[in-house]
Amino acid sequence: MEIIKVLFVCMGNICRSPTAEGVFTKLVTDKNLTDRFKIDSAGTHAYHVGNPPDYRAQQAARRRGIELQGLRARKVHSSDFEYFDYILVMDNDNYAIVMQDCPKEYKDKVKFFLDYAPHLGEKEVPDPYYGEKLGFERVLDMVEDASQGFLETLRKSGRLVISN
Repeated sequence: MEIIKVLFVCMGNICRSPTAEGVFTKLVTDKNLTDRFKIDSAGTHAYHVGNPPDYRAQQAARRRGIELQGLRARKVHSSDFEYFDYILVMDNDNYAIVMQDCPKEYKDKVKFFLDYAPHLGEKEVPDPYYGEKLGFERVLDMVEDASQGFLETLRKSGRLVISN
């Protein structure tokens, strides 16, 4: 059975990408698909390496039954490009950084996460770090939609068979 390896990427790996990791992990857990995935998150910058997700992201996620407390920030590593099947970025700036660092043979793995939620009409998950509490709720809404869309894309492509 093929393991699908997914990496979510934002700038510091304390708000958007760990939220995406937590949301997608809960989704695959709820569908009894944990044995089919390796899910991780990372940042393009090393500002917060080793730190847990922002407490506001943790609180917002916890209200939806998603636990982020055990996650720790890390920076994207050169080995990630070969290892992961999907590298899903949150915005234009981080997309540019990832594409700059990514070897040519792996560039097709890099996608905008919101490409899997086209109905939202947005390309970027906004960074809630300097905003108000509602920004974290908006990020969760967007990430939940994109997670469902990503899982459905995997199903439609035949890469993933979902029995329930």
